[in-house]
Amino acid sequence: MRLIQIILRGIGQVMFQNNIYSGILFLIGIFYNSWLLGLAALLGTIISAGSALILKYPKEDIQNGLYGFNGTLTGIAVLLFFEVNLVTVLALIAGAVLSTLMMGLLKKMIPPFTAPFVVVTWFMIYSLLFVLNFPLLSSSEPTGNTIDILAATCNSFGQVMFQENVITGLFFLLGILVNNRLMAVYAVYAAVLGSLTGWLFSEPFSTINGGLMGYNAILCAIALTGKRWQDFLWITLAICLSTLLNIGLAMTGIITLTAPFVLVTWVIWKLKQETQIKVRLA
Repeated sequence: MRLIQIILRGIGQVMFQNNIYSGILFLIGIFYNSWLLGLAALLGTIISAGSALILKYPKEDIQNGLYGFNGTLTGIAVLLFFEVNLVTVLALIAGAVLSTLMMGLLKKMIPPFTAPFVVVTWFMIYSLLFVLNFPLLSSSEPTGNTIDILAATCNSFGQVMFQENVITGLFFLLGILVNNRLMAVYAVYAAVLGSLTGWLFSEPFSTINGGLMGYNAILCAIALTGKRWQDFLWITLAICLSTLLNIGLAMTGIITLTAPFVLVTWVIWKLKQETQIKVRLA
């Protein structure tokens, strides 16, 4: 029973929800869209958390799912971008283990967020692409000639875990709502503002409606959630910056993953710390 809780909390922690019911709703959402990616999420989480247990990392962190969520994302990403075979399954396993090792290392220096997932998944993707010459799976090109803010908002939630599906997005939103209503409100705000920012900078409607302009913004908003007016301003800044960075990185051809969220949130986190220190000294 405790192992099941660790797995569900790990999946929930993808969006900072230390709650088994959030994890269940997130998992249902993934399986609704793709049973294969649902299995990948489970496998990645189990391997990542299991690695932490073997390495004897702090039990409280493991029980709270902190050594599961990077494995969740890594597992989904590998089987999203590549065909299922022995090599890609081994890459998934190796990626989940490496994400745990990097999580343990970064936790000593800075809030890791999803940085372990980003670095490890980049390594796995580009190794499979350029070293082993594995082709990326082709995907259908989305179409659209007008913005659909409802679809964009729901898909933004889904894209946090690579799921472009409106119903999946609603499950993800519900997963946040059952644990923290304020985070849910800020997450919706982030999805809408991120999508509108993408529209303002002339991103294709298909990209916006597919949720690709909102998912990093959602993670920024949840990570920075607070009850003060200043928190709203910090979150708004983070949403806009993460969306612009997402656009900029995509222009280089890099698979952006959640790198914009990680980089922008690190900067805002540091700025908030320095501002608080100055206020105390004033």
